[in-house]
Amino acid sequence: MIKKLVSRIRQYRRDTILAPLLVTMEVVMEVIIPLLMANLIDYGINGNDLGYIVRIGLALVACAIISLVFGVGSGRSAARASAGFAANLRKDMYYNVQTFSFSNIDKFSTASIVTRLTTDVTSVQNAFQMFIRTAVRSPIMLIFSLAMAVRIKASLSLIFLVAIPILGGGILLISMKAHPQFRKMFKNFDRLNTVVQENLRGIRVVKAFVREEHEKEKFDEAAEAIRRDSSKAEKILAFNNPLMQFAMYSCILLISWIGARLIVGSEMTTGQLMSLLSYSMQILSSLMMLGMIFVMLTMARASGERIVEILDENTDISDGPKDLMEVKDGSIRFENVEFRYKTAGETVLENINLDIRSGQTVGILGGTGSGKSSLVQLIPRLYDVSAGRVLVGGEDVRDYNVEALRNEVSMVLQKNVLFSGTIKENLRWGNENATDEEIVHACELAQADSFIREFPDGYDTLLDQGGTNVSGGQKQRLCIARALLKSPKILILDDSTSAVDTRTDALIRQAFKDEIPGVTKIIIAQRVASVQDADQIIVLDDGKISAVGDHDTLMKTSTIYREVYESQQKGDNE
Repeated sequence: MIKKLVSRIRQYRRDTILAPLLVTMEVVMEVIIPLLMANLIDYGINGNDLGYIVRIGLALVACAIISLVFGVGSGRSAARASAGFAANLRKDMYYNVQTFSFSNIDKFSTASIVTRLTTDVTSVQNAFQMFIRTAVRSPIMLIFSLAMAVRIKASLSLIFLVAIPILGGGILLISMKAHPQFRKMFKNFDRLNTVVQENLRGIRVVKAFVREEHEKEKFDEAAEAIRRDSSKAEKILAFNNPLMQFAMYSCILLISWIGARLIVGSEMTTGQLMSLLSYSMQILSSLMMLGMIFVMLTMARASGERIVEILDENTDISDGPKDLMEVKDGSIRFENVEFRYKTAGETVLENINLDIRSGQTVGILGGTGSGKSSLVQLIPRLYDVSAGRVLVGGEDVRDYNVEALRNEVSMVLQKNVLFSGTIKENLRWGNENATDEEIVHACELAQADSFIREFPDGYDTLLDQGGTNVSGGQKQRLCIARALLKSPKILILDDSTSAVDTRTDALIRQAFKDEIPGVTKIIIAQRVASVQDADQIIVLDDGKISAVGDHDTLMKTSTIYREVYESQQKGDNE
């Protein structure tokens, strides 16, 4: 884990190395100051040597100024290094998430990824900054101060040799106990983020169903879980400070008592005792800082593990061995296809065999959970088959360059999203180089041009995040227009006209028939009228193909299709 995190320092290596070097020089100056103070007392003040006092005083001022300069330089370098390290971490994580297939994304919740990109990275950033500065300063200060203390009075320095292992063992025990609690706490952060995201995304539904109190209860439950785990971790860490304080004051009392007796016996000077007390404060404060570092690293360790999980996750879908860059046509073939989601494990599609010619219009009907969306998501390799194979343009989809394949398969998903920005900017997701004329033409085909022109700003109308300032039907038509701008060989509409009226639905289908006859069109729909004129209609039932044929054939051979058609006709008549 540490090796993978450290590799993200990259262009900030200079600052990462400079910070500990400067802090080392700062420590050297601070260690020299008590020694100068001892000489000032013993030889200057006690010896009534004014010239010596002035010289040592100037040396003390110089050491303090030099120490300050080195300290400021170290702080600046550490800040640049830690901020850059965090930026690289976020960038690498975010870029890796962009490579994920749908199955990879299924493994991590959206809220969990957001938490890892924000809270966890901040935790690791703080620990990194402390590590390259404080974690270097404290051990060096400890070693140098201990060496000076031994030089002044070796017998008194034995006190520190007893205190250090006791403190070290206590710190290690505390960190081992606290780490599992922090892991649980960060998982509960994921849960809290999920609750908040769902609430904000579905706030209109919450208001419509008057479920504010229910949402408050969900939030309180998630927040209480964080408080509980955080409290347990903090209770364990609370032992750290008393342990440090006890060791520090015990050492100071022992040094003062024994030192005073040595001064009375003329075995030690006042200046030496003063410098020894200063060194004891440096030694024990260094130990306290090391304790704080262990606390920070304990928290950061849990965050680091979660960050590395994202960095280590490799996409399930990569460019095929042939790396084919061209899709010959829009023909599609399913051969003995089976599919199951890795997270669930249950078979979603079984024994799927289909042959779709290029330019055909194909309708897909089936009940909820019958596998309609799963079937079409195999075509652009949003998921890979568990068994069998899918061929597009006569080639196995796993042999294509992924980007080349997806550029030729335009898909309007069941839950399509519009992004904050203008309508024109959203449409250009389909083709960033599309001209205004091409955008208007695509919108005319999708029956979106008329309502867009009704907006005061037309195609420059700003959309809110998620497209919340347009209706469901308008959002679907904009998404269809965006898909058309790709000029694909295969167009997939996954229940993408459910929110438009039947007349508009018919106009869209007629426009497809007249304007893009060479494009293979796959339409998933709940209304039979939306697929009635298709070249072939596929009826799915519980992940299996129940029937295939045109409308007239299915009315004779498929009980499921006939029942759906008759129930909808009856509903329309009523």
